[in-house]
Amino acid sequence: MRLTFLLGLFFIAAHGFAQSDSTTLIKLSGYLETYYSYDFLRPGNNEKPDYNYNYKRHNQLNVNLAFVKASYQAKRLRSNLALMTGNYAMYNLSAEPNWAKPIFEANVGVKLLKEKDVWIDAGVMPSHIGFESAVGSDCWNLTRSILAENSPYFESGIKLNYTNKKQDVYVALHILNGWQKIAITDDNPKPSVGIQVNYKPSSSLTLNYSNFLGNINMGGANAFRTFHNLYAIYDASPKQAFIFGFDIGTQKVVGTKTSVWYTPVIISKVNLSTKSKIAARLEYYCDKQQIIIPTATPGGYQTFGASINYDYQISPKILWRSEFKMYDSKDPIFKYAQSSNNQTSATVSFIFKI
Repeated sequence: MRLTFLLGLFFIAAHGFAQSDSTTLIKLSGYLETYYSYDFLRPGNNEKPDYNYNYKRHNQLNVNLAFVKASYQAKRLRSNLALMTGNYAMYNLSAEPNWAKPIFEANVGVKLLKEKDVWIDAGVMPSHIGFESAVGSDCWNLTRSILAENSPYFESGIKLNYTNKKQDVYVALHILNGWQKIAITDDNPKPSVGIQVNYKPSSSLTLNYSNFLGNINMGGANAFRTFHNLYAIYDASPKQAFIFGFDIGTQKVVGTKTSVWYTPVIISKVNLSTKSKIAARLEYYCDKQQIIIPTATPGGYQTFGASINYDYQISPKILWRSEFKMYDSKDPIFKYAQSSNNQTSATVSFIFKI
């Protein structure tokens, strides 16, 4: 109800701004991401481990994400509406009510000051956390990192954001419905908060800090969660670039000790030509106390990951991708016919844009 009321107010305000704004742009677009993935441990139910939410199906031709989107942009008004289907929607929004599951984006924004780039946006938006998104073509690697798969891809609420004239500083304050939530639930009605600071000291370097502070419902008990996301994107040359990322989170239930998890990641991308590139990723995810990823093993989730992928841009609207990925865990967390410490998978994907 809170989000519906706020969106109603924004639509009323938006109508007023639109009447006097003659410079408008409406854009319609579509996105389709198909894939085939093979898990060499051959899961009996054809599903990869629980902490994977994209490219989830084994040994099947499938759709990871498909959506249609309408965007409206004017001088002092903007809005987005995108409806989706696919594995991403099925697994990432499994806890949402049925009416929310097709929503990829649904937001409205109003520019508050005529001479300053200050906006307030409300609705369902991409997460302010992380350098990876649900849209595969926007990411350097075919599959997402463990870091991205286990932090928010989307959020709902309000954000107040500012970009300076040089467009090298972006600052945003977020008031959210929770940790990757659309619908407000009765067991956790209090809003969460977050900030994002993005700074570009040069054309080749981007620095980002984002966080999340809020209550999480843990099977009837409320826990207070803090989460900090830091990353740097460095374009070393026109052909080579790097991403360095680090996340750390804490969680505490009243009467218990604070639990901590963290994850570093490094990604390297090399442009072989105008149409082809390769990218490699190394990562480590440590969640000994199983706050984010339950394993029911003594050491919890302590896993190294490595992947390499090759991309070829067949045309401006068609992208072919392939990837080979390996996980190595301290405990036998990969529970198939026999539990294993290791998992290997290969994935290919075709992406179409309209």
